[in-house]
Parts: sequence; structure tokens; C-alpha cells
Amino acid sequence: MPTRALCWFRRDLRLDDHAPLSQALINHDEIHCVFVFDTTILDALPRQDRRVEFIWHAVAELKETLRQQGSDLIVEHGDPATLIPRLAHRLGAHAVYCAEDYEPAARQRDTRVAETLKQAGIAFHALKDQVIFAKDEILTAAGRPYTVFTPYKNAWLARLHPRDYATWESKTLVSRLARHDDTLVMPSLDQLGFGDTDLCTLRLPLGTSGAETLLKDFLERMDDYAQTRDFPGIKGVSYLSPHLRFGTLSIRRLVKHALEHGGDGASTWLSELIWREFYQQLLWHFPHAATTSFKPEYRDLAFENDTARFEAWREGATGYPIVDAAMRQLKRSGWMHNRLRMIVASFLVKDLLIDWRWGERHFAELLLDFDLAANNGGWQWAASTGCDAQPYFRIFNPVTQSERFDPEGHFIRRYVPELATLDKRAIHAPWKAKVLPAGFTLGRDYPFPIVDHAAQREKALALFGKREG
Repeated sequence: MPTRALCWFRRDLRLDDHAPLSQALINHDEIHCVFVFDTTILDALPRQDRRVEFIWHAVAELKETLRQQGSDLIVEHGDPATLIPRLAHRLGAHAVYCAEDYEPAARQRDTRVAETLKQAGIAFHALKDQVIFAKDEILTAAGRPYTVFTPYKNAWLARLHPRDYATWESKTLVSRLARHDDTLVMPSLDQLGFGDTDLCTLRLPLGTSGAETLLKDFLERMDDYAQTRDFPGIKGVSYLSPHLRFGTLSIRRLVKHALEHGGDGASTWLSELIWREFYQQLLWHFPHAATTSFKPEYRDLAFENDTARFEAWREGATGYPIVDAAMRQLKRSGWMHNRLRMIVASFLVKDLLIDWRWGERHFAELLLDFDLAANNGGWQWAASTGCDAQPYFRIFNPVTQSERFDPEGHFIRRYVPELATLDKRAIHAPWKAKVLPAGFTLGRDYPFPIVDHAAQREKALALFGKREG
């Protein structure tokens, strides 16, 4: 008897190398595809949100690709916990397929969906797709989750087998995609309750086609990655993080590229991909870390939480050029270079003595590539509150970081143009310059530092040191 399945797309907005879709095509005779604009997430967002527009374009391209295959994408808007079981029942589906999601809220949602489907006699299959290893697949010899990255990475690499990053091939089974006689309408951004943003003017390639463009460009630069990745003023990183976040590229393909390419650049990039999985498995095993410090001794630190200083940090007006340039990059583009994420996080927590969760929430509001596991893990690393964290006594000096990673001041000049006339020595710490350009007045054209780094460093050491003892 012919069987029918529903493939539910979420953070896997592609047809290529798609584990749930491939399994559905193998196991069933007719496959319907659906994406839900989830109101339980969207309702909390501002009317203009770059991520919603990024997703909308990816979904539109996915829909068009399915149409070219003679099928279509059903696009819904509402609560998937209600819509998915209802749709599966209406279509007469015998099973629903989707990719596993490891965030606490997503796990709760999937449990609700699975239970409702079970009551209707419909199977629910959540398959691993956004990571190489998930859940309990990488454990210590004692059967515990790793809480330090390097041992985790070593275990990850030791276990890795070509079958783990083998890509799924489904082209021969496309005839099993459901045909739709009537055109399925996709809601516009406005109908979803959102307006256009500046996403298109940022010239970020969108959808799976955009992801392929970026990947091709990066593969040509991969050999230099280890030497260039820490310098925000040059084109050194992959810029693939939004596409990896929303699954317009598969992690298996990226790992395969890194392994086949070889060399220091590819090895360093692979290590970054493994960091992503390290944070994913941490959130799975320790969901409490999503809302509180991983280390119990740092859960009630007496942060000063000065709101005026926090606002200066948010707006890029701290008087520390590298910090301000980074925060303005985030506000302007929805993205921030990874080295800068570490610098500004350390500055907020260790210099301004503000709770890391304030910064984490700000990043969550603006980052196009926002991923709960990676964002939380990165902030707790910088704040010294997480597992495998930066030790509390290691505090980034924003001036020396600026001098080292933006030595000519190119990045600062791009995002803090009021400093463009300063030379490459003065631009990192204008208040220390013996001579400033004519017409430039510190305190008028650019602020004095809102804190003294040396003094705040001692305060941070005292604050964390009390708890460490």
C-alpha cells in the first residue's frame, strides 16, 4: 500500500544533502514539504528583523526549487505544534520527518508535536542533520559529556569516519515529491507582520545559491585562513555562519571540504566547526546554561550593571576604538567578526562589570547568525562563567588587541570614521596621543574612555577572585 510522508523544514533550508528529506523519499511513495513561520518565535521580534527576511528569501528559493522539480513547498504561519499535526492529518501522512533541534524550547516543541501525532497514529522521525555528532555520541571514557574543548575535539576527530560526513543523495527519488495542481501561495513579509530591512543593501548572498557563492569564494582562500582569520580589517573568514545557522549549507559538506582540502587553513577551520558542535552538545546535556552560569560559583556575581555604560557599549561610544568599531559593525550589518566578539564580550564583563547575559541578549537581538548554543557558549567563555572558559584572570586589553589585530587601523576607520585622520598609533588609543590632527578634539568629536582599563581590571579580578576562592 502506498505511503505518504510530510517533511518539515526548519533550520535546514535546502534540498541538497538533506537527511530527513532523503530518508522520507527512501521510505515513502509520496512526500509533501512544509515550512512554518513560527509565531511562537516571530511574535517576540521587532517588525524589522534581518533574520526573518534572510529566512524568507531562503524559503522562497527553496519553494521555487521544489516547483522546478514539479512539486511545491507548503508555507504556513502560526504555531507548528498545532499546524504540523493538523497538516499531516489533512494530507493523510503516515509519518512526519524533520531535523533534530537541540535547543531547550525546540525540544519541548518537538515533544508536543510527537505526542499529538502519536495520538493520531502518525510517526514522528527527527533525524540528525545540523551536526556530525549529537547528544551522547561523544562522551568521555567514564560516559560523561566533555566540558573542555580540546579533549572533546580529540575524541571527535578520533571517532570521525567517512560515513559520518557522507552526503545524502536524493535526486534519483525526486519523482516521489508530491505534485500540486494549485499554486501554493507564500505569505509576503508584510503578511507575516514584518517589513523589509537593509538586508539586500548589505549585499549578503542569500538562499542556497548565495551559500554556494560564498563557499566557492572561501575555498579559494582557505589556505590562508589560519593566518588571516583574526584580522577584521581583511577578508579572512568564511562569512558562512548565517548559512550554516539556517541550513542553506550542510555541515557534512563543509567538513568534507575541510578534510579533502587539507593544510593548516582547513585544519583551523575544521576546529571552528568542531567548536560549534561542542557548544551544541553542551546545551543538550546542560540546558540550564541557556539562562544561568554554567559554573555555580559565578551565578550570583555582584555586577555593577551600570545602564549608562551598557548603553555606551551598545551604541559604540565607549571611547575604545576597537570596541566601538565592532559594536557599530554589529548594528550596521547584523554580523560581527569572531575576534571582535571576544573583545567586546570581555570588555562588557571585565571592564564595565556588566552581567554577561545583558550582552548575550543584545547579540541575540541583532546577530544574523544568532544560534543559542554558540552565542551562549561564546559569552560564557569570555565571561569566565562557562565550562572551558577563559580563566577569570585573563582579561582582554582592548588597546593591545586593537594594535595586534587591526595594526593599520583599517577596520576602525571603516566603522568609526571620525577617527579616520588619526595615524596608526594614535587610532588605537586617542587619549594617549601626544599630538592629534588639527580640528579634531577628543571629548567633542570622539569620547574619552568611559572607564580606565587598568583600574577596571583590578575590580574584575577582585569580583571573580572572591568567588574563585
